[in-house]
This record gives sequence, structure tokens and C-alpha cells, in this order.
Amino acid sequence: MDIVFTCPDCHQEMVVDAQGAGSEIECPSCELLLTIPEADAANVKIHPPAQTVAREEKQFTVPSHEGPAESLITKSRPPLETQKDGDKILRIKTIRHGDCREVGHDVFDERVTEILNQIGETHIVSINTINYSYVDLASKQQLNDFGVVIIYKG
Repeated sequence: MDIVFTCPDCHQEMVVDAQGAGSEIECPSCELLLTIPEADAANVKIHPPAQTVAREEKQFTVPSHEGPAESLITKSRPPLETQKDGDKILRIKTIRHGDCREVGHDVFDERVTEILNQIGETHIVSINTINYSYVDLASKQQLNDFGVVIIYKG
């Protein structure tokens, strides 16, 4: 059983266990020293009895597969230097301008140059600019940005 009362100064509603009646507390809002009133019909809140919920027994099964287990971890691509020209397939690398800002510095050009040097001039098929828009989560505004898409053999 709880006692519900309000602070006479700031009107903050408080709920206190009935055993605390007569004791002094500090209002959490205005820090006024209050005496918890005695329980009466106007300020008593009685909790309904807790309902007992029947526990549901669930049976789970572990999936089983026929044959060998498949690997969930894929092997990374070998570096471009170790691949032979015949084994190379077309790949795409997208670099967004928004991802190339570090502590107030724009390092987009340096990042693109670094990627192009890793790929190598002979492996580049095309470089295309892109414009895109997105919603900034902090300001909830739609912003526009740009980037590049590099298509290469690797």
C-alpha cells in the first residue's frame, strides 16, 4: 500500500510506501523538507495482487544438416599484386565524400589517390562520379553529397 501526495511548494506528485508515514523527506524537485502524511482514503493507492502466470514449457530443436557443414566465414580476396591477369574479375569500389572527413579535415582526394595507387592504372576500367542524398539523423535534414565509383579488374 502506497501513500500518494503532492509537494505544497512545487506540486510534485510523490508516491511513498505507507510505512514511511510521519517521517520527513526532501522533495526531489524543490528540496523542501516535507513530512509524509498519514494514510487515509483520499491518498492511499493499493496495488492489485500479482497474477500468477503459468510457465510455458518450450521445446527447441537444434537444426541438423545432411552432408558437410558450410563455412560461414568467407575467405578474403588475395592482394592485387598476387593475382594473374587471367584470374581477374570486375570489381567495384565506392568512396563517399562524407566518409572521408577526419577531425575537420577533408581527406577525400588523398583517400581516392591511395585506392587508385593500390589498384594500379592498368587495372582501372572506369571512374565515375556519383551524387547522392541522405537524411542526417542528428538534424533530420536531407543533405546532398558526392563520391566516386571505381570499376577495376582485380
